[in-house]
Formats: sequence, structure tokens, C-alpha cells
Amino acid sequence: MSASQTSPATAVTGEDDPTLLVKIFGKDRPGITAGLFDTLAAYAVDVIDIEQVVTRGRITLCALVTAPSGGASTEGSLRATVHSWAESMRLQTEIISGRGDNRPRGTGRSHVTVLGHPLTAESTAAIAAAITDTGGNIDRIFRLAKYPVTAVEFAVSGADTEKLRTALAIESAALGVDVAVVAAGLQRRAQRLVVMDVDSTLIQDEVIELFAAHAGCEAEVAEVTARAMRGELDFEQSLHARVALLAGLDASVVEKVRAEVRLTPGARTLIKTLKRLGFQVGVVSGGFTQVTDDLRERLGLDFASANTLEIVDGKLTGRVTGEIVDRAGKARLLRRFAAEAGVPLSQTVAVGDGANDLDMLNAAGLGVAFNAKPVVREAAHTAVNVPFLDTVLYLLGVTREEVEAANTHE
Repeated sequence: MSASQTSPATAVTGEDDPTLLVKIFGKDRPGITAGLFDTLAAYAVDVIDIEQVVTRGRITLCALVTAPSGGASTEGSLRATVHSWAESMRLQTEIISGRGDNRPRGTGRSHVTVLGHPLTAESTAAIAAAITDTGGNIDRIFRLAKYPVTAVEFAVSGADTEKLRTALAIESAALGVDVAVVAAGLQRRAQRLVVMDVDSTLIQDEVIELFAAHAGCEAEVAEVTARAMRGELDFEQSLHARVALLAGLDASVVEKVRAEVRLTPGARTLIKTLKRLGFQVGVVSGGFTQVTDDLRERLGLDFASANTLEIVDGKLTGRVTGEIVDRAGKARLLRRFAAEAGVPLSQTVAVGDGANDLDMLNAAGLGVAFNAKPVVREAAHTAVNVPFLDTVLYLLGVTREEVEAANTHE
């Protein structure tokens, strides 16, 4: 299904003014929209609203227009002419009399993005029912993407965004689909800075474990890392304990680790698309500048900050130097990057997976938990649990077609 195409009203219509809803169905082909309005133009009607959707080559075109002047006989002529034109085009038509414009949308407008891999009828029904149960009305649905996941967006009115988010979080967990709820408005597309965690977010690896593999202490370091990410250990203490195990490694290991780093699927597409759309992109990491500086250069990032492994006489000392990038440090760096970019925090997006990302996720205008630990999923604004980082784009309302267009030309 393509995105609905809706025009602003071009005529002022009172609640009691007679109007006609003209609906056209059938096989899509060039010229249908022009043909319908050419037919209506003969009756000097004004266009109040238009909506058109094409699904698998079948068109549904709706036009809300003022009733023609001249009374019942003129309206009868319009109906007969439209039906005759539709038959000549092998289309079906329905014309419904009424009064006034569309019913005003309720307050509390939200965008509900649903990601499924696949998206089943059962999960779609449950999401729709949950929206209704919160008092929300589904005004429009359209598909954002068909791969690598199916992503659809519901435009919802009449429900509080936070209430809707809470209700749908429960449903999404039970259904095994990802549901993101954000408030509607210009700010959604105005978010101009995206800051990501690195380990297990931008990349598939934990950098310190890559270093540990060369030091022969991978299992020991991995256990400490897992406990820190679950929030069971103080990050700074765990960082010093793990780095101490690397003491004596030759500095040449840095190049080896850089070569071993694996980007998360969709990472390049995400960054390239954001950059082409005018966003600034940064990373913050509890890992090491020896890797993040390389990623910044390779991926064209605007900002990068991490801890720095101390190297003396060509050997790792087992210590880090400078300001520690921990949970509070990541939020502090988000604010610093936003200030340098000239972007208010309300227009920032943060993406991360671990407990040490929570302050950053909560400080951002939109915090996205990416394949995150349970404590992070529960606290973040929204969660994505598919292994494709570029799905974050759909939460911003970017369609797959827009992604492809942004990446067509180098």
C-alpha cells in the first residue's frame, strides 16, 4: 500500500452544506485521477478533500466535493455522468450524499509504528483492538516498508500518547512485534541529531571482548561485561577491572581489533540516509577511542567519544586515560553534541542497548532501545527487537522508498 495522498481543503464548507463523497475502485492505470476530476469539473464543484491509495495494482480514490448548484436534477446528472465515466474505465463507483466536511479528528494525536518479521493478521488485529480500547481512533494506515521487515504506520487520534504507549507495549511484548508510539507533529521530522551507542548497537561486537580474546581472558571479561550491562555492577569499576586484564598487550592489537569489528546490519544504510536527510550523527561508547575514531572516519560521523586505552612504549598499560564515559557520561555527551550541533534535546534521537545507555535514552527527545536488555526496553520511549539498525528510520516516518532514493547516488 502506498502512503495516502491528502490535500488540504480548498473550499470552506459549513457543517450543514450538502456534500458528495465520490468513491472509485478498480484496476489502477494512468489517467484515473485526472479523468474523475475532469468529469466533476463540468459541474463546477469545489474539492474539499482527496485521498488515494493503491494496493497491489488496485486503486481506491475518494473525493469529497461540494454538491453542485442547481438542485436535485443537476446532482442526478452528475451521478449519471460519473457512473458512465467509471463504466467506460471499467471501474466501480459509489456516490454518497452528506453534509459538511470530515468529522474533526480527536485530540491526542500519535503515530504508531508497527514492525513485524513477519507482520501477522493476528498481531495487527490485537494492535488495532488495543488502540480502540484506549479510546483512540485509527485515522489512516499506510506501509512504510516491506523489507527487511514489514513496517506500517497508524495515524491515531483521540488517545493520550503515553497511555497509548503503555497499552501497546504490553501487547507488543505478548505478540512478539515491535510497536513504537510517538506524538504527532512537526517535531517528529525535525529531530536532527542521532546519537548511538557502539557495542552491540552500531556494531555487533563488544570491543573489550575483542581485545580480551587477544589477551586470553575473553570469558572472564565477557562475564563482567554482561553483569555491567544488566546494571548489576558499577560501570566505572567494571571498566577498570576489565581493562587491567589487558595489561602488556602489544599496541599492534589495535589494528587487529579494528579489522575484526562487524557493523550491525543496516548500520551503513542508517547513517548514509540520515546524513543525506540533513541529520548529524554521533556515537558515544564505554569502549575505546582506538575503535570509535576509526568508525568516525570510515562512516563519516559528526561526533564520537569513548574511553581511551593508555599505551606506553608500544604496550597497553591496563589503564584508561581521560574522562570516563559511563552512564552519566553518555547523557552528558548527548547534551554536548546537541549544543555543538545547535539542536535542542527535544530534537535528538538516542539509540542503545545497555543499562549504561539509560540516562542518554531518557534525555533524548526519542530514546530507542535496540535489541536491548529488559530493564532498558521497559524504560526507553520505544524498542526495536529486529536485527536491522536501519529500522530506526521508520520510527522517524521515513519510508523504504525514501531510504532507497537517499542511497541511489553516491
